[in-house]
Amino acid sequence: MACDTALLLTIDVSNSIDTAEYRLQTDGLADALLDGEVAEALLQGKVALAVVQWSGMERQDWSIPWARMHSQTDIDDFAIKARTMPRAFVQSDTAPAEAIRFAATKFDQVPDCTRRVIDVSGDGTANSGADVRLARNEAEQMGITINGIAIESMGVAITGFFERAIITRDGFVITARGHREYPDAIRRKIIRETARVLF
Repeated sequence: MACDTALLLTIDVSNSIDTAEYRLQTDGLADALLDGEVAEALLQGKVALAVVQWSGMERQDWSIPWARMHSQTDIDDFAIKARTMPRAFVQSDTAPAEAIRFAATKFDQVPDCTRRVIDVSGDGTANSGADVRLARNEAEQMGITINGIAIESMGVAITGFFERAIITRDGFVITARGHREYPDAIRRKIIRETARVLF
């Protein structure tokens, strides 16, 4: 069955994310997938989903492997995995370049998907690892789109960093004003990423 979009969701679990904020991210993702409009878009395009958790330079975890959204049961199962996903790392730096490079290697597993999209969520700028712009450019040259959710917290302006260094030229960033806005932000982002498969 045709696959329009392979959507790889990468979740920041670096030192700036506390236990409650991690739970907001995982519950927010699960709730977004169960939203009626999101579910319809996922099913219409037979979207493939996967999740990576990331933090420091050598801390990337292939948390939920690729799963095809062929039925509501597939969506329900994925939402349960997202909600119950154990946190991969604690007390670690923020290295988005390594997260992007790690994620980019996973699309070989879904070669039939027309579009390849990496979602990067985070609440901080890079403080370790390689040049983020270089990793972003490498992904773009591979035909991968990078979108983001910039979680603004503690008065730190993260959206500008995402716009300058994370997203590709065909990508976009959605701003969440704190972790409590993350659930709504990820819902809006997934709809925007997958809505085109309905037409």
